[in-house]
Amino acid sequence: MVGLLIGSPIFASLAKSVNPFRLIGVGLSVWTISAVGCGFSFNFWSIAVCRMFVGVGEASFISLAAPFIDDSAPADQKTVWLAIFYMFIPAGYAIGYVYGGLVGNHFGWRCAFWVEAALMFPFAILGFAMKPLQLKGMVPSGLTKVLAADTVVSGVQDVEASKGKDESLSSSAEVGDKISNEPSKSKSGSPAISNQFSQFFKDMKELLLEKIFVVTVLGYIAYNFVIGAYSYWGPKAGYSIYHMTNADMIFGGITVVCGIVGTLAGGFALDLMTNSLSNAFKLLSLTTLIGGAFCFGAFLFKSMYGFLTLFAIGELLVFATQGPVNYVCLHCVKPSLRPLSMAMSTVAIHIFGDVPSSPLVGVVQDRINNWRTTSLILTTIFFPAAAIWFIGIFMHSVDRYNEDSESQPQPQSQSQSQPPQPQSQLQPSRGESKDTTPTSLPEEKIGETPLPTPSIEDKTGETPLPAPLVEEKTGETPIPTPSVEEKTGETASPKP
Repeated sequence: MVGLLIGSPIFASLAKSVNPFRLIGVGLSVWTISAVGCGFSFNFWSIAVCRMFVGVGEASFISLAAPFIDDSAPADQKTVWLAIFYMFIPAGYAIGYVYGGLVGNHFGWRCAFWVEAALMFPFAILGFAMKPLQLKGMVPSGLTKVLAADTVVSGVQDVEASKGKDESLSSSAEVGDKISNEPSKSKSGSPAISNQFSQFFKDMKELLLEKIFVVTVLGYIAYNFVIGAYSYWGPKAGYSIYHMTNADMIFGGITVVCGIVGTLAGGFALDLMTNSLSNAFKLLSLTTLIGGAFCFGAFLFKSMYGFLTLFAIGELLVFATQGPVNYVCLHCVKPSLRPLSMAMSTVAIHIFGDVPSSPLVGVVQDRINNWRTTSLILTTIFFPAAAIWFIGIFMHSVDRYNEDSESQPQPQSQSQSQPPQPQSQLQPSRGESKDTTPTSLPEEKIGETPLPTPSIEDKTGETPLPAPLVEEKTGETPIPTPSVEEKTGETASPKP
C-alpha cells in the first residue's frame, strides 16, 4: 500500500513528459523484479521492501490503464469497458487464492512468487516492444522537442532577416541541431525537478477546484471505508454471529461472485441509461442506498441463510458502482488531468477509506463487544456515501472528455512567439500574404509585372534570391513582407 500510494501520483505526473505507454512498461518491469525479490527474501524486512516495490509497479497501471481504456472504448460502451477492467480485480483475488494454495502446497511459497513473475514478464516486455499508444490530451515527448526546435529556429530566422544578415542558415541549423541532438543540462538537474513539482502542484490545484471530482471522491471514500472493513472483519463477524465454520470461504466467495457480476451489471446499466455524469450520479446514489439497506437488513437476520441471501443481494448492488464512479473521475476533468485524477482518487480512498477503517472498527468492537451491533454501525456509512453522490445529481456537470487540452500541439496554428491576430487578419492559405492591402496575383494568371520585394526566404533558409528568380522558383508573385516562413505555411508578423 505504501508503494501504491507514493507511486500513483509520481507516474501520473510523469505522464505529461514521458509516453504513458512506456511508463506502464516501466511499472510492470518493477512489479516483475519485485515479485522475484519476494521469492528470494530472507527475513521480514526484505519481503516487506519487495512488497512495497510491487505496489510501485502496480501504481503505473492504476493511474494510466483506465485512461487508455477510456480512449479506446466506443462512445456508447465506455462504462462497460471500464467495468470489465475493474471486474478483474475481484476475479484476480479469486484466482490468486486458488493459485496460491495449489502452488504453495505443492512447490513452496517462494515458487508462487517466481511463477507469477514469469507470467508478468511478457507483458512488461510488450510495454517497451509495442508501438506506444498516446493518451488523449498528452503531447508526445518527441513532438514537443521538434516544436521547440522549430520555434527557436524560426525565431533566429526572423532576427537574422530583420538585420539583413546572410548567416541565418548556419545559425538556424546550429540551434536546431543543438536542441534535437544535445540533452538539456537541466533535464536531470534541479530546474527540471523544480518544474515537475511546480506543474504537479498547479495540476493538483486545478483538480481540487473541480467540484464534481471532489464530490465523487468523498462519496467513494465513505463507500470504500465500509468495503475495506467488510473484507477484513467480515469472516470474523460471520463466525461470531452465525457460527460459520468456513466463514473465510463463504465471505470470499460472495465477494468474488458479487464483485464480478455487480461490476459488469453497473457498467451495462449506465451505458443503457446513456453514459453521462448526471446519470452516473443517479446510478451511484441509488445502488449504494438500496445495496446498503439490504446489507443492513442482513445483519438483523437471526438465520444464517437469510443473512447470506440479503448480504449477497446487497453486495451485488454496491459493487455496481465500480464502473460509474471511475467513469465520473475520468470525464469530469480535462483529458490531460485524467491520470492524476485516477491516481489521487486511488490515494484518497485508501488513505481515508479502507486503511483506517479496519483499526477503527476494531476499536469500536473492543468497546461494544458485540459483532452484530458493530456490523450495523459500519453498514450505516453506506447511507452518507449515497447522500453525497445524490448531491452530485443536482450539480452543474460537464463531460470534459472532448475538451482540448492546453498542452495539445496544434502544428498548423500560429507560433506562440507571435502576437494574436485580430479576426480581420486571419492567416491566409499557404504562400499567400496576410497583409490587408490588395495584393497582386501570380504573373501567369494576369500577366502583370511582379511587385518589388526585399527578399523571400524559402523553406531551406537559403540566401534570398532576386525577385525574378524567386518567381520562377515558386510560380507566384512576391509581395511586400518582412519574411515568409514556408516551413509552417505561416507568415511571421512584425513584432509589436
